[in-house]
Order: sequence, then C-alpha cells, then structure tokens
Amino acid sequence: MARGYGQYCGLARALGVVGDRWNLLIVRQLLMGPARYGELRDGLAGIATNLLTDRLRELETAGVIERRLSDDANAISYALTPWGAQLREPINALVRWSTPLMVRGPEGDEFRGEWLLVALPALFENRAPADRPVAVGICVEGFTAQITGTESGIEVTRPDGRPLDATLTGEAPVVLGLAAGALAFSDLAAFLDIDGDEAALRAIFDAPGL
Repeated sequence: MARGYGQYCGLARALGVVGDRWNLLIVRQLLMGPARYGELRDGLAGIATNLLTDRLRELETAGVIERRLSDDANAISYALTPWGAQLREPINALVRWSTPLMVRGPEGDEFRGEWLLVALPALFENRAPADRPVAVGICVEGFTAQITGTESGIEVTRPDGRPLDATLTGEAPVVLGLAAGALAFSDLAAFLDIDGDEAALRAIFDAPGL
C-alpha cells in the first residue's frame, strides 16, 4: 500500500491508495476497459514510464487493479478488480463537481475523445430517462460515443453498430457543457453540427435532472 496519513479515517485510508498523482487517472483509463501498458502510457501523456510502472505496481499491490492475459494471449493487460471498479461512483461525483472548473475551457490542456466514455456517464447519471427510445452519436476529436436513451435510463458506450438517430459533432467544451446542463441545447441548436433527427438529441440533452 502507498504511504498513509497515520489517521484511522476512511478518507485518509482511501487517499493512501489512490490519492497519489496519476493514480485516479490510471483508474479513469481502466474504467473504459482493460488496457496494455503501452495503451495506458499513450492515454496518460506526460507520465514518466518509470512512474507509471511504480503506480501500476502500487495499485496492484493494494488490490485496485490486476494483470491478466489480453484477448489474444500475447500480452499482459491491466484491469480493475471488482473492488477497484467501485471507484466509478466517487469518480463520477468528482466529474460532476468539476463543472465550474471545466466551463473555463481547455486553457491549453489536451482532450481525448475517448474520455467521453467516463465523463458523459457521470454527467448524465442524474438525468431522467429519455422520453422515447433513441440512439445518438456524439463525435469529439474524431471519437464517437454512442448514447442510448430508454425508459430505464441513459447509457454511454462505444458504437455497437446499431443505426443512429442523429450524430452531433462538436468541440469538447460545448459537448461537456451540454451534458452538464451548463449550456442549453435549445439555445445552441442552430449553431451545432447535427446530422439526423435533432429531436433525438433533444430527448437526451433536454432530459430533466432527477
């Protein structure tokens, strides 16, 4: 386990495991699915290779992640353990909490479209189900996330091949602002790049909060 704080407190114990720099971002990458070392390194621009190795070792020792053979059995992949996967809930809360920070825009920071697979589920988590079944695509930086709205809720996945009712292509600040409710779809619809049924996108982005 990583160094602790000497306090018998749940928060202190949790931070002793995941509070070090890069740890939660490693978890973010693995929330999108198992990944090889090189894939993690590519998704964490700026991390030194020796530091990534150390962080992976610490998280594995703590029981947050595990190593497994990749699907082709030719390489080792890292994946969250069932306990590690429970970090999705606090990470979702942190993503929503970050909204006032995100409205400032990138300010020179990198954004990768695949991060929508973590951000959008968090931002849509407290939205009411869509008023009709829809499947739409959200394309940012060349990456498309599929959003499926049903009476059970809103799900964000990679495209599964089903026909999409509409696709919205936009910049990250606009898409994230819409998903967070910081921007109103109705106010921006005329300026958005929409291919398909605009009403399907409204069914997702105009869904009220619970």
